[in-house]
Amino acid sequence: MRTFFSPMTSEKFSPALVRATLWSIGLSAFLALFKGSAGILGDSYALIADAIESTTDVFSSSMLLLGLWFAHRPADDNHPYGHGRAETLATFSIVAFLIGSATVIVFESVEHILTPHKTPRPFTLVVLLLVVLIKEGLFRYLRRLGQSEGSVALEAESWHQRSDAITSLAAFLGISLSLLLGEGWESADDWGAIVGAAIIYYNAWVIFRPALGDIMDEDRFDELRAALSAEAEAEELVCRVEECLVRKMGSAYLVDMRLAVQTTATVPALVALNGRLKERLRAREGQIGRVFIEISGD
Repeated sequence: MRTFFSPMTSEKFSPALVRATLWSIGLSAFLALFKGSAGILGDSYALIADAIESTTDVFSSSMLLLGLWFAHRPADDNHPYGHGRAETLATFSIVAFLIGSATVIVFESVEHILTPHKTPRPFTLVVLLLVVLIKEGLFRYLRRLGQSEGSVALEAESWHQRSDAITSLAAFLGISLSLLLGEGWESADDWGAIVGAAIIYYNAWVIFRPALGDIMDEDRFDELRAALSAEAEAEELVCRVEECLVRKMGSAYLVDMRLAVQTTATVPALVALNGRLKERLRAREGQIGRVFIEISGD
C-alpha cells in the first residue's frame, strides 16, 4: 500500500472579498443611522427596529472580515489542514447576531404595541423602499461573489442583507396599512416588525444548517464526489475508485480517495499518476485544497 500527500494550498485573501465586506460594513452603518433618524422623526418603531437590525449588520460584517482573514491564512505546524474552520465560526457569529437582533425587535415591538402612539408619517415609506432596493442589490452582489469564491461565510452575510431587505419590506407593508386604515391601526407597523423578525429567525436557520454540516463533516457532496471519481477512473492505471470522501473546510474541499490500480504498475508510474490526477481533480473543481490518495493493487 502506498500513500501520496498533497499539501494544503495557501489561499490569498481575495481583494474582492475584502472590498465586498467593507462595502457591507459601510452601507450597514449608513443605513442604520439613516433608518434610525427617519424612524424617530417619522414616529415609526418598525423603522427604528429596522435600524437596530442594520446596527447588528455592522458587527456581523466586521466578524465576517476577521473570520475570512483568519480562514485564508496558510497551513502551519499547528493547523496542517489550514484555518478554514474560522470561516464557519464567522458564519455562526452572523447567525448569533441575526437571532439577537430578531429577539430585540420582537420584545421592543410588543412593548410598543402595548403603548399608545402616533401613526407613522408617510415619508417613512419612501425611506423603506429605498432601503429595500439597496439591501436587495447588496444581497445579490454578495451572494454571487460568495458562490464564485466558494465562501460559506460570505453567502451567509448575503442572506443577512436579504433579511434586512425583508424586514424593511415588512415594515413598509405595516406602515402602509396603518396609513390606509387610519385610527386604531397605529400598531400595524409594529406587527410588521414582528413579521420581519420571524423571517430573520428563518433566515438564521437557513444560514446555520449548512455551516453546521461543514463543521460536522456532513456528507452532502454526492455530485462532486461522482465527478471526481469519474476523473480518477478515466486514468488508464486505475481499475476502480474504492472510496472517495469529500468534506468542506471554509472555502476549500478536502478529498480522500482510495484507488485500486493495476498490479503491474511501477512506482514511477504511480508517482506520475498521483501528480497527474491531482491536477485533473483541481481542474475539475478549483476550490479543492488538500488531496489524499491511497493506492491498493487490484
